[in-house]
Amino acid sequence: MSKKKAKLIFKHNYFEIIEEGDHVLCAISGKEIPLQNLSYWNVELQEAYFSPIEANERYKVLNK
Repeated sequence: MSKKKAKLIFKHNYFEIIEEGDHVLCAISGKEIPLQNLSYWNVELQEAYFSPIEANERYKVLNK
């Protein structure tokens, strides 16, 4: 595997690959997320999240 960070544009039901790679980083934890496992992101913030736990953490911060 290349271990290169991908650049993506997040859409509502999919993402576009702008720069090839095999993973992105979670905006909350910094963990690597393989593209084949990427399921959680925020379109408005253009951020990826490792799991629903990190996505919920961001939601709580934004909706205080």
